[in-house]
Amino acid sequence: MAILLGCDSVSLEFPTKAVLDGVTLGVNEGDRIGIVGRNGDGKSTLLGVLAGKVEPDEGRVTHRRDLRVGVLGQADGLLDTNSVERAVVGDQPAYEWAADPRVRAIIHALIADVPWDAPVGSLSGGQRRRVDLARLLIGTWDVLMLDEPTNHLDVRAISWLARHLQERWQPGQGALLVVTHDRWFLDAVCDHMWEVHDGQVDPFEGGYSAYILQRVERERAAAVREQRRQNMIRKELAWLSRGAQARTSKAKFRIDAARELIADEPPVRNTLELKRLATARLGKQVIDLEGVWAGYGGDGAPAEPVLRDLTWLIGPGDRFGILGENGAGKSTLLKVLCGALAPERGRVKIGQTVRFGVLTQQLEELAPHEEETIKSVLSSCKRTYVVDGKETSPEKLLERLGFTPEQLLARIKDLSGGQRRRLQLLLTILAEPNVLILDEPGNDLDTDMLAIVEDLLDGWPGTLILVSHDRYLMERVTDQQFALVDGGLRHVPGGVDEYLRILADREVAETAANASTAPRATVPQASADRSASGGDALTRAEEYRLKKQLSSLERRMETQRAKIEEHRAQMLEVDPTDYVGLEEQQAKIDAAQDALDELETEWLELSERLGE
Repeated sequence: MAILLGCDSVSLEFPTKAVLDGVTLGVNEGDRIGIVGRNGDGKSTLLGVLAGKVEPDEGRVTHRRDLRVGVLGQADGLLDTNSVERAVVGDQPAYEWAADPRVRAIIHALIADVPWDAPVGSLSGGQRRRVDLARLLIGTWDVLMLDEPTNHLDVRAISWLARHLQERWQPGQGALLVVTHDRWFLDAVCDHMWEVHDGQVDPFEGGYSAYILQRVERERAAAVREQRRQNMIRKELAWLSRGAQARTSKAKFRIDAARELIADEPPVRNTLELKRLATARLGKQVIDLEGVWAGYGGDGAPAEPVLRDLTWLIGPGDRFGILGENGAGKSTLLKVLCGALAPERGRVKIGQTVRFGVLTQQLEELAPHEEETIKSVLSSCKRTYVVDGKETSPEKLLERLGFTPEQLLARIKDLSGGQRRRLQLLLTILAEPNVLILDEPGNDLDTDMLAIVEDLLDGWPGTLILVSHDRYLMERVTDQQFALVDGGLRHVPGGVDEYLRILADREVAETAANASTAPRATVPQASADRSASGGDALTRAEEYRLKKQLSSLERRMETQRAKIEEHRAQMLEVDPTDYVGLEEQQAKIDAAQDALDELETEWLELSERLGE
């Protein structure tokens, strides 16, 4: 297996810590590697070193000659003055990129809702992120390095991106390195894992689930070794404590060995586990929504309805997850639920005993405390809480969420995104609400801390309403999921998979309905107009014949897409260890995709002749 890039004895030290310490790694052709570790342990730095963007203090990084490496950083390098089209496809003529079905699919999946002629500087942060991702994926690369690619993507886009990366290269070709906290995504696209910690990088076979199993086994074996070492320590300490006179007759190497064991005793580490807290008791009624219409207006204009005729009854102890595309109205619904936004029509009934705890995406709750220290913010809380039958302080609880005693003196404005989110989550819970409303609580958290948050939410005794694009988190901590689709709320007993099927069915129906009026909806219209050829005028009979052929092609394309989805579904049923079966199923998918590409090319040529 050919090696594409690697590093040999690489070390890199920042002023406060050693990020990499003598790390040696290799990336082979065909590798799909997920990189995990705690925030601040060096995952992004490792990507930068391997990409050649960060110079190590020691060691060397090697690339195969003429290697093409594409990098998605956490911050983009897009020019604000460029149009979206120029940022994505550069100076490439529209007729060239529009003729490539792969490029059209990427644009349609990621930025179909972004104005094609808009300046990049006018876009939201989420739109810029998707534009940058589309720009990268359109390129041809031997190695892709992606740093948090699922940020600002909804569940549907994350699912598409996973499929794209699975199918981007043939088996054994290309390489992928991805840093992400999305554990479902890691399982979907990766067959190796790297864990970055304490300046080292530990490799694991398999995706995220396999990595967790192997890590647990390693920790169990390490615990057995540690227990044996502790037993030896106790024996040696007992032997050393028998008095000075007794020690003088003992062999010197025994004394040195005992002292070495004691010197190596590691400091006690934080447990990173928060148990459920006592909450106020809920009555029978929690939140009832009846015929609610709600939305936002601007400059005195009437509100544009985002939620339409929505009825939803939420009872004590319900654990509901809300799914929806970006802009579908999830945050609007949360504001309606807690009374922060009055509906245009309908009514919201909130039980008299309800006490809300709300965690927003922007963490506005911390804004008034920016100049304060963590310790001063905690001083407004009760001094003791009962957890697991024992009294404990807010400071001790915060330590369980990964903060050190020294960090209690840090100012809120100096905290990282992950630290701010953990602090606000704890403050929300310490207020002892009985209804928790959480809007993307997993943002900025690493995989280990996400597991701690899940453990906390898993034992939450009140009512829980969760919005998250992290399907692993969603399906772990909620019992039922509901989807916002076209302003309405639908129960999806099948969870995220059923929700994605609903969106796919809707898209097929919309495509069929618009086929005759807007056959090129997947190509940005501004460029589609510019790419129309200026050939001779068609006779009415020729135009009729071509439109008939175009309609037939569209039906065949839909049939071919359905075949691809059917093959993909069958692939999920194949035993993951049956490599022959997986290869055969992948061959069917590739053949069906090739057939679809040919149909799309033919469709594009006919469309250009018709001038549509």
